[in-house]
Amino acid sequence: MTTNNSPDQLLRLAQDLARSAGTHARNGRAGGMHVVGTKLTDTDMVTKFDRESEAMIVAGLRESRPDDSIIGEEGAGHRGSSGIEWHVDPIDGTTSFMYGLPTWCVSIGARDAEGGLVGAVYMPDLDEMFAARRGGGATLNGNVISCSSQSAVSKALVATGFSYTPAHRTVQSRRVSEFIHRIRDVRRMGAAAVDICFVACGRLDAYFEENLHSWDVLAAELIAREAGARSGDFSGGPLHPAEVLVSAPGVFDELSAMLVAAKRKHPHA
Repeated sequence: MTTNNSPDQLLRLAQDLARSAGTHARNGRAGGMHVVGTKLTDTDMVTKFDRESEAMIVAGLRESRPDDSIIGEEGAGHRGSSGIEWHVDPIDGTTSFMYGLPTWCVSIGARDAEGGLVGAVYMPDLDEMFAARRGGGATLNGNVISCSSQSAVSKALVATGFSYTPAHRTVQSRRVSEFIHRIRDVRRMGAAAVDICFVACGRLDAYFEENLHSWDVLAAELIAREAGARSGDFSGGPLHPAEVLVSAPGVFDELSAMLVAAKRKHPHA
């Protein structure tokens, strides 16, 4: 147990736990898939490995940081007194995980009263660890990364995600149709943390999505910002999980205007 609040120490802990939990899930999947239920809809699935991964991470945090708060996607919760709060997504991209696609990850982030403090996003199938601490830059497997310098929105490769609710997916697809001809193309990886980290390292120029949760974005947004990306809601205000736009600084404002116009034309019912 330690009470050391050094960001470097917190980041090492996040990376160690993300790697251990991700390796466990990857090895477990190799032995066979086990879907144990759904959440919001039939397409919003949870596996035994989601729950085992979260249990491993929470146990590690509770042992090392018993006074910290924890919020986990699969229901883990602990209210601490240290002022540090961990947000855990044990498997972001469960559908990709189930189908054997490599675009899933384990995401662990911590924040304090000033906002995001450390973030670790580990992609087990690619053995890629994205990491950042506030004010310390961002890395991929220990190498410094930076977002793209793209300034022409017509050349921007943009990722997005869609709601698990069919009606919302329909509206979101109509919004994309309003501006898909004005950008290079669209990609969908199926995991918010992966998409945002791909913006951080320049594999994508931008990412946007709606109706996420803190555990989806806390770690990855910090990584992207430390890599030089700009983040906010669709209107350019402070980012919140209900509206997430992360991009190279040179295309942020134009993409923001497109998203606002598309949302105005196709509001949710």
